[in-house]
Order: sequence, then structure tokens, then C-alpha cells
Amino acid sequence: MRNKYSLGGILLYVVSTVFVSYLSFKKIVSPSTWNALFWIILLFASINAIAKSFLSETRGKLLYLYTIVSPEAVILSKIIYNSLLLSILSALCLLVYSVFVGSLVQDFPLFLLTLFLGSCGFSSLLTMVSAIASKTSNNFTLMAILSFPIMIPLLMVLIKLSKNAIDGLEHWDLNFLLILVFINTIIVALSYLLFRYLWRD
Repeated sequence: MRNKYSLGGILLYVVSTVFVSYLSFKKIVSPSTWNALFWIILLFASINAIAKSFLSETRGKLLYLYTIVSPEAVILSKIIYNSLLLSILSALCLLVYSVFVGSLVQDFPLFLLTLFLGSCGFSSLLTMVSAIASKTSNNFTLMAILSFPIMIPLLMVLIKLSKNAIDGLEHWDLNFLLILVFINTIIVALSYLLFRYLWRD
């Protein structure tokens, strides 16, 4: 939060990307296209927002944190902060996207729940990948390469749930919601257990 320009850059990225989409499509009538474009914008915004979780930390600051707190506290605090940041960013992205492109969502509670769980999943996954990539010289490129294959199962569930929210189905698909919660839980648990070995290096 000390680097206000970073937050401003993320917001500018979201607004400009949505505006370019508006100039290209004017109004999207296909639910599948609307859904796919929204998650593409949010995915790249998430990577830009969380890439600096560890990549921007100096070696001196990391050494200082190493001496005063446990590795579990570091990774959990990063995940919680990034989850809050991405939740706000996702809500803003949905608002701007709906204003410019239009909204096709019929079941807003389900879509917002999917958006929140997706933000938590993105933040957990990208925070851990950022920690791994920070140990290399070409860190941002490595982060992009590592994160995309791992994100595919999460994205598949998110797209399915958000498509159900757009279609306005009478009953929520609890199986996909449970899968999404399960994926998030696994990511956080693995980050909690494995980060100490990465932190030690």
C-alpha cells in the first residue's frame, strides 16, 4: 500500500482493457463470449496485481522478516492481503465491465460468490508462484509460465459456475461450488506446508 502507483496502475489496466473491449464489441449478446472475456481480463489483472508480492521485496527486507516471524505467518498474511485486494479489484472489474459492455448475469448472488472464491483461489495460487519465481533472475516470465498451467482446473470450474449464474439456473450446482472450495483449500494448505522450505533458501 506504500506504492500507490502500483495500485493505480492495476486500476488503469482494468479500466483500459474493458474500454478496449467495449470499442471492439460495443455490446456483447453471447453469454459465452461475455463470460470468457470477463475472466480473461480478470486473470491478467490478477497476475499484474499479485506479481509483486515477493518479486518487489528486497533481500534485506526478506532477511528481516525471516528473523522476526515464522514462514507460515508470512505466506498466510500475503494470501489474506492479496485475497482482499483481488476481491476489491474483481468487484471493480465487474462494475466497469457491466457499465461499458453490459451485464448478462441473471443470478448475481451466485456470480458474486463465484467471483469471491475465484479471487481467493487466484491470490493463493499466484502468491505461492510469486514466491517460487522470486528465487530466479527472470522472475516475472517464470511466474507467468508456472501459473497458467496450474490455473486451468480453477478456471474451468469458475467458468462453469459463472456460466450457470449468467443463465440463471433455478438451482445452484453445489458440486462445482464444493470443488471450487476444495481447490482453494488445497492451494492454501500446500502453500502453508511447503513455503517453509522455500523460505529457508
